[in-house]
Amino acid sequence: MTRKVTKAVFPVAGLGTRFLPATKSVPKEIMTLVDRPLVQYAIDEARAAGIKEFIFVTSRGKSALEDYFDHSPILEQELRKKGKTELLEILKTTNMDSGAIAYIRQHRALGLGHAVWCARRLIGDEPFVVMLPDDVIAAEKPCLQQMVEAYAETGGNMVAAMEVPTEKASSYGMLDVAEDMGAVVSVKGMVEKPPAAETPSNLAVIGRYILAPSVLKNLNKIKSGAGGEIQLTDAIAQDIENGNPVYGYRFRGQRFDCGSKAGFLQATVAFALARADLRDDLSQYLVELMQSREAAE
Repeated sequence: MTRKVTKAVFPVAGLGTRFLPATKSVPKEIMTLVDRPLVQYAIDEARAAGIKEFIFVTSRGKSALEDYFDHSPILEQELRKKGKTELLEILKTTNMDSGAIAYIRQHRALGLGHAVWCARRLIGDEPFVVMLPDDVIAAEKPCLQQMVEAYAETGGNMVAAMEVPTEKASSYGMLDVAEDMGAVVSVKGMVEKPPAAETPSNLAVIGRYILAPSVLKNLNKIKSGAGGEIQLTDAIAQDIENGNPVYGYRFRGQRFDCGSKAGFLQATVAFALARADLRDDLSQYLVELMQSREAAE
């Protein structure tokens, strides 16, 4: 029987340089996708999967992220006074109970593996989740919930996986598949950002992981890898060598790379079109925009 997963690590120490100048004063994770910060989508997904403890690995300049999850008594009082109960309920979903959330500083940008390693004392000897808020996934059943349900059957380690064109393999950690069982694949190896000609498959790892505590022990021994950083992929691959199972999970849903400007804009349009209160106006605008561009050409 697998142990229940209740802790999640959110590595959010990056500077967000691809979104400068906005991220000069605003953490990328609280940039707004329609009307919710990126990080709220990750939190909601984690809650739906049964996560109870939220560990944020941050850096200098991220105080606005911490403030976002705090209670705002004055704002709540004003909404209550004006009878804006719907907004009040929305606001409550952004609050974190005392003790449910913790913040750890990553003082040097040494990679995803190092960021996860920074949280080792709060994770202890328990399985845990790693979620990258840049990867926003639109799904009928939240991606992490799908994974937790599959993990209850497999145990071991599990990573979210999606098929990508071979020429894009150098942008991802890629899976070397031992056995393809449909939604779940057994993994015999992982390669971080291989050249297209050397990728072992077309299955890429994206920002959802369920990991055994043994991965943290591996991180203690891992030296810097691709890009001069400590790679989480290397620590997971080491677990395979140590005889611990690793699985890839083909999730049902659409992933948006909100760490890029194009992906962020695509997600904004997709999530807005999914909203009944925004769909008609936005659809009409997009149609008119395309017509005007075609006419101009």
